[in-house]
Amino acid sequence: MPSLFDPLHVGDIPLANRVVMAPLTRNRAIDGCRPGPLTVDYYRQRATAGLIIAEASQISPMAQGYLDSPGIHSVEQVAAWRRVTDAVHAEGGRIVLQLWHVGRISHVSLLPGGAAPVSSSSRPSSARTFTRDGFVPVSPARALGDDEIPGLIDDYRRAARNAMDAGFDGVEVHAANTYLLDQFLRDSVNDRVGPYGGGIANRARLLVEVMQAVVKEIGAGRTGIRLSPMTTFGGTCARDSDPQALHNHVAGQLAPLGLTYLHVVEGETGGPRQPPDAPRFDYAAMRDRFAGTWMVNNGYDRATALDAVAAGEADLVAFGRLFICNPDLVRRLREDAPMNPPRPDQFYGGAAAGYVDYPALP
Repeated sequence: MPSLFDPLHVGDIPLANRVVMAPLTRNRAIDGCRPGPLTVDYYRQRATAGLIIAEASQISPMAQGYLDSPGIHSVEQVAAWRRVTDAVHAEGGRIVLQLWHVGRISHVSLLPGGAAPVSSSSRPSSARTFTRDGFVPVSPARALGDDEIPGLIDDYRRAARNAMDAGFDGVEVHAANTYLLDQFLRDSVNDRVGPYGGGIANRARLLVEVMQAVVKEIGAGRTGIRLSPMTTFGGTCARDSDPQALHNHVAGQLAPLGLTYLHVVEGETGGPRQPPDAPRFDYAAMRDRFAGTWMVNNGYDRATALDAVAAGEADLVAFGRLFICNPDLVRRLREDAPMNPPRPDQFYGGAAAGYVDYPALP
């Protein structure tokens, strides 16, 4: 039986083990939405992960939704990320970058010229986001025009190329957690007509075209994707009317691309894998349509991660909060050692405290 600690070749990326550091927004970018010196230390400390998925990074100035989140669209950002990837590689680690467009989960104060956020539709969201004034309601969004879609796809393509120029081993396209690509997938948000609205195939079209463009630019062996069929973004976004049919279709459309992996958030992001208000989702049925490397995420601990890999239910297991407070998480999992307690008040924003000061085992 495979073990959580066995090596695995994922696409073009050789991994020392199957423990993945999930992408974690920490809101510590410095001027120009660049990762700073503390970010270099933060990822270097966690380089024993089989794979690090670096935090979601906006693909363009219009893609930003939170204060002090990093980007991957400027020369300066690419150079700053290169210092991170060099540090991780020097420790023998592997790291990919999550490509992000938040869509309607944004605020005019974060966007160029005070522009309105963009989405699949102008349907309002009850979400809140983090600005210089603290947590505030997101701004009203406008629907992207069909004529704007090619430029958006090209933003993803260029961001993927920038990530490779920054030394990443690959990218993960963020199509989860009710951000832009998910806003196109869900009929609870997408009320468009035309090629990108209506039935499941049309609502999935943008996602498929983005993935095709990224694969063409950097290769399937360095391109992953993240999906979250059942999450509601803390109750601020309704699920699709038929998430099973939608995500079975998406998995089937992605299968021929030969992606590096599919990363699925099971259940409510940061909450229960089986939300009490939701029908049961059959992840195995979705996986049957994909057939590639399968990464699971959401609330896994040592026992459940070991079981998932041993049973063949997952090839990789991503950990979030446990990696925040345990830079040496792989060793702690292997040795069944105690975990550091997290400090949730230091998760977002700030400096070194709660970021690079968690102790490793002696």
